[in-house]
Amino acid sequence: MNSPVLLNRELSWLAFNYRVLQEAQDPNVPLLERIKFMAIFSSNLDEYFKVRVATLRRLVKLKKKTRAKLGEDPAEQLDHLLEEVKRQQQAFGDTFRNSILPALQQQHIHLVSEHDLSEPQREWVRQYFRDNVRDLLSPVVLDDLLHHLFLKDQTVYLTFYLTHPIERRKHDDDERVLVMELPTKRHGSRFVQLPSEGEERYVMFLDDVIRCGAHELFPKYERVQVHAIKLSRDAELDIQEEVSGNLMAKIKSSLQKRETGYPARLLYDPTMPKEVLRAVMQKTGIGKDELVEGSRYHNFRDFFGFPDLGLSHLKYPAHPPLPHPTLPKGKGQMLTAIAERDHLLNLPYQSFEYVTRFLQEAAVDPHVSSIQITLYRVAAKSEVAKALLKAVKNGKQVTVVVELKARFDEESNMFWAEKLQKAGAYVIFGMPELKVHSKLCLVTRNEHDRPKQYAYLSTGNFNEVTSQIYADHGLFTADQRLTREMGEVFRYFHDHQPKTGFEQLLVAPFELRKKLNSLIDKEIKLAKAGKDAYIILKLNALQDEQMILKLYEADQAGVRVELLIRGISCLVPGLEGQSANIQQRGLVDRYLEHARVYVFGNGGEEKVYVASSDWMSRNLDRRVEVAFPILDPKLRAEVRHLLDLQRQDNVKSRDCHNNFLGQEDPNAPQVRAQFATYDYLKKLGSKPAPKPKAALPAPETPKRSHKAK
Repeated sequence: MNSPVLLNRELSWLAFNYRVLQEAQDPNVPLLERIKFMAIFSSNLDEYFKVRVATLRRLVKLKKKTRAKLGEDPAEQLDHLLEEVKRQQQAFGDTFRNSILPALQQQHIHLVSEHDLSEPQREWVRQYFRDNVRDLLSPVVLDDLLHHLFLKDQTVYLTFYLTHPIERRKHDDDERVLVMELPTKRHGSRFVQLPSEGEERYVMFLDDVIRCGAHELFPKYERVQVHAIKLSRDAELDIQEEVSGNLMAKIKSSLQKRETGYPARLLYDPTMPKEVLRAVMQKTGIGKDELVEGSRYHNFRDFFGFPDLGLSHLKYPAHPPLPHPTLPKGKGQMLTAIAERDHLLNLPYQSFEYVTRFLQEAAVDPHVSSIQITLYRVAAKSEVAKALLKAVKNGKQVTVVVELKARFDEESNMFWAEKLQKAGAYVIFGMPELKVHSKLCLVTRNEHDRPKQYAYLSTGNFNEVTSQIYADHGLFTADQRLTREMGEVFRYFHDHQPKTGFEQLLVAPFELRKKLNSLIDKEIKLAKAGKDAYIILKLNALQDEQMILKLYEADQAGVRVELLIRGISCLVPGLEGQSANIQQRGLVDRYLEHARVYVFGNGGEEKVYVASSDWMSRNLDRRVEVAFPILDPKLRAEVRHLLDLQRQDNVKSRDCHNNFLGQEDPNAPQVRAQFATYDYLKKLGSKPAPKPKAALPAPETPKRSHKAK
């Protein structure tokens, strides 16, 4: 095989974010949900600049000899991705102006600026400004007395350009530049609802309310021009991933540095006068390389708070959490039910309350002696953490492995870590040089003078908030084959001694990569022997070069490979001589697909693993990850059926070029996996419960391939 073709990671991530934008562009998506996808796209891009672009900029500053060792030139990568970002931002602006705004107007919703107001509306806005906004404003003059202007991360600022003074005095300036933070938090919202007129509803940016009142702020000038800027700072924590010393103190220090981190991007209004932009750059020290042309408004993530105006028909239909077919409804019965059999929890279709009930019951059960749990991202008002506090109060031995390096969730994690530690829990702050990304909980109960263990393993976090929008799988089990090996993982958190010899769990960084290679090798061996061989992978990201090359090797041996990748994929499917038997699609819909599932044909005795780990180098080598098998045949069939629904999706699935798969055959029956999943689990929760259909056939050989460009 010639040199293998791989897709650049950065461009692959941008392709994923464009799939998010496609949801905002889709007229079949409810209008207010389209606005949320605009917010998600914007929020994703903010984080991308804070992390990936900032990292590339730091690499560009390395010495030439050092850069040469990196392989790809970071300067070239940066140029390419910024070009793609510019293209996507233009598409974003076009979508907002030419699609979202007209659609709002068709629904009698008007997002108005100061130029669109009738005289009565203008007077109402001015009075609102006087009563609710003016006292929140504190502009800073950019003059010789100001040596440095500090701009907060991810915060919108308004610039004021004052010209043509009404009364020219001897020492007055003919023009002045001022900068002021947009007081979104203190105001309570980025948006202001104006009085309705019949069925017509009016909404206004807080920015434009301030524009309406700008002359009242600066009455001595005839002309006041107002524009917006926003700075994104480098969000990479400058710490070594180690637990020597006081890691909590290091994290706190790094969080403070994040607020003052290196500027990664300054978004500015392209209509802003050059004098204003020049003054901002001079006072902040921001260079031309950090300038990115934006639009009139920044921080579109604030559209998460766009008022719904009571128009529920413009949102997705309600999907209330479904009853679970085998878990009890009443309190005090979770451990009993888990002792009887395994149970698969499918979030967010079924309620996360089963998890909190599991912990709450363990916290008060007099026979429970210990609870061990890993916490990666914790909700601000965490019922999980509260249950653990109750367990400590009731004399249980509680061990909590808290990952303090979970990006953007450090503050919440630190809060609960300190609270649990003060209460008496044994808190372990991560692992040396590793992130703990696995989602595990192990409860030990004394029964008949012997310890019995109950477990919950999941692809998703112990987080009540994200569990409502992230699609994950969780397994309740008392199967000793799993609980015994989970105990070994928790033992590693205590003694830091590498563990091997797992028979059921695939654990990183010890054996996950090795065992995945072995599973792929078995499929290769079967294919070379002329037997049926296939692999189905559902991942958030596929980036690790070694694993991609292994999948290419499997393809060349005749193994059929099917990939469902939500985000990054550096594998290029459908290339003759490299990946002709590999199919790839990505699904973006109402919920964020977060579960990882690995399926191997295994000569007719299919193996199905559910995992917390993507196939990225960091997951396989620098994190504690756990992939666990679904041993119960009925639950294994259920996971496969839900996976098959996604394999059949022709409404929200895209191919590797972001083309909707339904376009290939518009007459085919529509399958929308997430809605079909809800319907299936709804029936499963009723009596009698339907049996999962037989699994779809293994991946078929693609009918065509694409030549590498």
